[in-house]
Amino acid sequence: MKAMLRMAFVVVLPAVMVTSIRLHRPVLAQSPPKIAAMHVHHVHLNSVDPKAAAGYYPKAFAESASETTFNGYPAVKTGNVYLLFTKVNTAPQTELTGPQTAVWHFGWNTPDSRKYNERFRAMGFEIAQMWDAADGKLVDMSSDALPGLPTQEQILELRAKGVMPARQGGFGYLRGPDGALIENAQAGQVERFNHIHMYHEHPLCAMQWYVAHLGARIPPGPGGAPAASPAGDCKQLYAPPTWPSFAKFPGFVREPSGAVFFDDISISIRPWPGGGLVSTRGHLVDHWALSVADLPATVVRLKGEGVKFLEEPHAWGNMRAAMIEGPDRVAIEIVEVK
Repeated sequence: MKAMLRMAFVVVLPAVMVTSIRLHRPVLAQSPPKIAAMHVHHVHLNSVDPKAAAGYYPKAFAESASETTFNGYPAVKTGNVYLLFTKVNTAPQTELTGPQTAVWHFGWNTPDSRKYNERFRAMGFEIAQMWDAADGKLVDMSSDALPGLPTQEQILELRAKGVMPARQGGFGYLRGPDGALIENAQAGQVERFNHIHMYHEHPLCAMQWYVAHLGARIPPGPGGAPAASPAGDCKQLYAPPTWPSFAKFPGFVREPSGAVFFDDISISIRPWPGGGLVSTRGHLVDHWALSVADLPATVVRLKGEGVKFLEEPHAWGNMRAAMIEGPDRVAIEIVEVK
């Protein structure tokens, strides 16, 4: 149980705790057309047993994941994205065993998340449970908690009104190989890998960075309206903590949040108040990668924009790659795919 309190939802709030946020979140401008298209290529994990790790995901997500190799690495192919595994001799650090990085988890959309959770339990997979309230109990799925991602005050009000959990759909998490946190979230009719979920101290600032330097796409605004330029500072106020949460107390600060897209893969973002996120290198999720058609031109552009390079262009198996550092020290590999 003590270990649960070290999980990713444990957020220490700044000394000045705000109790509200702006109801209108500005949306950001679409990426400029001069940036050549980038595509999510892989998530690279460190593992004490890469072969066993790669074998786990097709068991959990049999409709969309298959074990393979790629560029010399044990791998999982899921849609157009790979999970790659590098052998390490000691267990890589996770949020349970070391400081938090900017990568929180990655995950799949599933057509019936509760049925998936039942199957995971029947298969003996470890479920990363969440607290449904500050004075509550551990649950597998968000739909086992009161609806709406409420604050503790709102939870008490909902209880007084007799509101009950929906117990349909929702999101939950697996604790996978090497301690990987893997989301199972109901959406759509097809099982698919759909997101990498990040922590950023200032989510809207991070969104601006992904758009400006990597050509990420901002989802349309309400009613499908085109995204517009933001007004004001991207450093927004933090909202009060809500539940469900991996930490029974103080809960989880969910807003301001955000997302950017590369094709149909979301780089989803939750806030990490107070900063202090450490580099992803050497941790469980070492980095994630984007592919480009012309690596030299991309490197020249990124250097001209002042982006920090962790690794200069180099041979990567039978390919070429470079490594940059994004917001809050996330390592992002750029690989060339002709």
